[in-house]
Amino acid sequence: MTDRIVLAYSGGLDTSVAIGWIGEATGAEVIAVAVDVGQGGESLEEVRQRALACGAVEAYVADARDEFANDYAMPALKANALYQGHYPLVSAISRPVIVKHLVKAAREFGATTVAHGCTGKGNDQVRFEVGIQTLGPDLKCIAPVRDLALTRDKAIAFAEAKGLPIETTKKNPYSIDQNVWGRAVETGYLEDIWNAPTKDIYDYTATPEFPPAPDEVIVSFKQGVPVAIDGVAVSPLQAIQELNRRAGAQGVGRIDVVEDRLVGIKSREIYEAPGAMALITAHKHLEDITIEREQARFKASVSQRWSELVYDGQWFSPLKRSLDAFIDDTQQYVSGDIRMTLHGGQAIVNGRRSETSLYDFDLATYDTGDTFDQSQAKGFIELWGMSSKVASTRDQRFAGK
Repeated sequence: MTDRIVLAYSGGLDTSVAIGWIGEATGAEVIAVAVDVGQGGESLEEVRQRALACGAVEAYVADARDEFANDYAMPALKANALYQGHYPLVSAISRPVIVKHLVKAAREFGATTVAHGCTGKGNDQVRFEVGIQTLGPDLKCIAPVRDLALTRDKAIAFAEAKGLPIETTKKNPYSIDQNVWGRAVETGYLEDIWNAPTKDIYDYTATPEFPPAPDEVIVSFKQGVPVAIDGVAVSPLQAIQELNRRAGAQGVGRIDVVEDRLVGIKSREIYEAPGAMALITAHKHLEDITIEREQARFKASVSQRWSELVYDGQWFSPLKRSLDAFIDDTQQYVSGDIRMTLHGGQAIVNGRRSETSLYDFDLATYDTGDTFDQSQAKGFIELWGMSSKVASTRDQRFAGK
């Protein structure tokens, strides 16, 4: 029986050419796997037909938009996940769901190998292959660009020689990856980190310099998950899509950062994540009134480690699973409403309410009705500073000896 290879298929030039390229290099049949995580563009049926026209023996397509929003974007939201304090893990959280479908297709079609279109320079090769090794330890992995010398000029020449039904004459200077959680742009003009991004880079966001009138929105959460916008019930996917539209129109969610890649180099990245950044902002402010102080402080360190694990391709790792359990526990009382104004590139929270809030007006107020017993403060301060006071007394006694 002829060997079969499952290929993560986007429908673009490189992965379309990779179908025939892999076949010629390995003698194997290729099954193309396309997964819709909200990247927009062509329909899955159009992508499926192109894969077959380019030589795939089978084409597996999956509408995973709700799955991605529910099972991947929502955990990132609960974690307030921002790698290095900036990046909302746009590409990093999409790779595990694609891996899941790649392994599923490999089982369904009897493939022994999984292929992806990553280079040897980026993070995604790690995310794909570590995920595949974890879910399908018996499966092998190959990367045509990295392992089979499939460069862009060779891809164009191959496509033209074979008459493949894909556009080969236009060359976008940027590398772009997008899904419903956001959009990532790199390479080309951006590799000089002194160069400011040009207007043509952006697609999910309007320029914030000339915004429309301010847009006030109320986001309702239940246990850390958005369930309504302005009182209208929404699914996680609908919440992201609605805030992509409204926050994007205000230029919210533009990120320009030089980040530390897993492979050891620094890389300049431009991100657009209007819905993600608006939701993370709202969620964090709701946590501020519903999560106890020490729990919140510890969660901040957990969120950082969670973000690093996911960025580094460890979505399916035991540690990440354990951190998920902690994060889920913290969300028990993260329910309520956040009101914020979207305007000029910013999402500004200006109202909070929750039945499970820890904010006590009578304890916080300085006006009549204050129930905080200020007489307790003096003794508290004495005890709180006791260890430092004792240490300082010792230090002064031995100073100069």
